[in-house]
Amino acid sequence: MRNFIITSIVTLSSVMVFSQKEETSVTAQKGKEFPKITPEGKAQFKVYFPEAKSVTLEGGDGMQNLKTTVNKDKDGFWRISASPMEIGFHYYWFNVDGKRTNDPNTELYFGYGQPTSAIEVDSREDFFFEKKVKHGKIVDDSLNSIITHGKRNFKVYLPPGYGTERLPVLYLYHGTGEDITGWEKQGYIRNILDNLFAEKKAKEMIVVMDYGVALNPEEEKMPDNYPRTVLSAQNLDRIVVQELIPYIEKKYKTTSKRAIAGLSRGSYQAMLIGSRHPELFSAIGSFSPVIYEGTKIEPFKELPIGNLLKSRQKPFFFIGIGEKEDHRFLEFNEAIVTYFKQNKYPYSQYKSPQTYHEWLTWRRCLYRFAQKIFK
Repeated sequence: MRNFIITSIVTLSSVMVFSQKEETSVTAQKGKEFPKITPEGKAQFKVYFPEAKSVTLEGGDGMQNLKTTVNKDKDGFWRISASPMEIGFHYYWFNVDGKRTNDPNTELYFGYGQPTSAIEVDSREDFFFEKKVKHGKIVDDSLNSIITHGKRNFKVYLPPGYGTERLPVLYLYHGTGEDITGWEKQGYIRNILDNLFAEKKAKEMIVVMDYGVALNPEEEKMPDNYPRTVLSAQNLDRIVVQELIPYIEKKYKTTSKRAIAGLSRGSYQAMLIGSRHPELFSAIGSFSPVIYEGTKIEPFKELPIGNLLKSRQKPFFFIGIGEKEDHRFLEFNEAIVTYFKQNKYPYSQYKSPQTYHEWLTWRRCLYRFAQKIFK
């Protein structure tokens, strides 16, 4: 994920008139009025920094090129209004006199390597809302890894009525700068799957939301670069095959059917593990695909997707991306699609309308992917 500083037009005054038709973002804490979104998609914030001399709005993907108007009133409240934003979930924070500061009005989500504020511009979809259906649950679990020399935490989604029959398992990964809370909190995975199962649109499944970093203490000291990321993914491959799958299949009521998927960096991990072991997974999901350490001559130098061509099982391959994602993600997507087309390997492609490299894209991908697997 990239970091963008939003251009600000700063004016000091005691009055700022906001539209009367705003909606409070679903990311706001209970009882808080801000942040708000107008019908035109403009974001509005009100924060109390009485001693601050400068407050600007900063954020991630999806918040590029926003223009903001900033006003400070005599009581020490800063009111910030941003130009229209695209639909979806967007991380943000304030720069208060040079210091990164979260919005005290919002819930915090783990993103960009730390708890971070976020705003959601409503897409008028309800597939990830909680509805009056039977609910599954998400439980915390862990194992002690010989490979990384320590405890690894993960979350497990169990569908409504779990325990009555054995179920297939989806192993699911988050992106860079996020953790195992992402799919639960930002991704609304419980609501998405509960609703799909209630509507009989998907086969009930267990979902393991594993941690996307797998380094031992010595490897943790390496520079945080692409070689380190690839090494982590290779370690993760060993953990999944040698430790995680055996642990899950011993503890939970599972069948032998498995799928693996992930978003952004997690897409690379899912593709790497799935391609190395096509006999273990019936489906691979790549949401906003990333390819590390590739070259023009060898685009898949560290990603053995050629194994899929030779496999007997031919795992189902799903690739999804947001229409407005950065060109590098679109190029990764095109490289994979082109490779499959040239080699006549079956795949399913989805483009999320109007979305960036963010959680609405990935919720939509999961919603579609879940309906296609374990049939």
